[in-house]
Amino acid sequence: MTSGSLPFLYGDRSVLRVLLERRAAGSTPGERLDDDRVALVIGGGGMRGSYVAGMLHALERAGLCAAFDEVYGSSSGAISASAFLTGEAAACAACYPEDLCTRAFIDMRRLRSGRPVVDLSLLLDDVLGGRKPLAWEKLGRTPGALHVVATDTADLTAHTLTGMESVADWRVVLQASASIPLLAGPPVAWDGRRWVDGSVGEPLAIERALRGGATHVLVMLCRGADDLHHDADAGLSLWARTLNRVVPGLGSVAQGSRRYGLDLRLVVGGSPLGGRLCAIGPARSAGVGALTVEQGPIGDAVRIGDESATAALDAVAAELDPA
Repeated sequence: MTSGSLPFLYGDRSVLRVLLERRAAGSTPGERLDDDRVALVIGGGGMRGSYVAGMLHALERAGLCAAFDEVYGSSSGAISASAFLTGEAAACAACYPEDLCTRAFIDMRRLRSGRPVVDLSLLLDDVLGGRKPLAWEKLGRTPGALHVVATDTADLTAHTLTGMESVADWRVVLQASASIPLLAGPPVAWDGRRWVDGSVGEPLAIERALRGGATHVLVMLCRGADDLHHDADAGLSLWARTLNRVVPGLGSVAQGSRRYGLDLRLVVGGSPLGGRLCAIGPARSAGVGALTVEQGPIGDAVRIGDESATAALDAVAAELDPA
């Protein structure tokens, strides 16, 4: 089920209405004029995160960052969330085609020597530390709270990582949320446990946000309808379950098209926890996969994400002010 004439806008439009009304009122976290609690939820997806980076740029340009009370992010979504909350969504969107479409970042040939396919240090240290610097010192001090989701390797359950007090801590936690053996590096130690990609335990932290007190949740999807498995109840394929036995979590991440379908159904059908749920997905596919490094499709994905979020906001704004 989608919303109105926009096939990429799912669920309850009142979530976007609250954001626009807060912007109009000049409402900010800690000084709200309403009793709502609005969360933004962003999942992982590797280079598919280029769609979401474009969406976040649109939200930033629309002046909606201060309208959110908190943001939940895992994997690439946690990194994009960090940029959004610190006012760097435009730079984050630009880094996908400009800095990450290179074999220095993603190279399948590294598997031959047992090295990770994805070089997270290039993103965290080189790009976000120099080329397009993230305002690391603002993390933990943004008006809206950032909740980084990662998966505990002991039982493959998702958790929200807390206790970061320094730039070094935040870097470790963001790496922990995106690491996966063979693909993006070994588990990362933090707070006495070892962590991997948050998407392994929880593709999208929708119900985590609801349990945390959110009354409204906006979800950014890195997959359009054409990129989702036709049967949301299909579960993991045999090869994915086999891969999980070899490298715990890797098969689950690889089968995102099946798992995201369940989350989308939750958005459309509602959660037993209550709350109002809305999701924005890409209006069309750019043919981007998790490990795509072709600059043309990645640039297209950023633009599609931007256009999709802008169209969704414009449609709801028109409803609020038909004139």
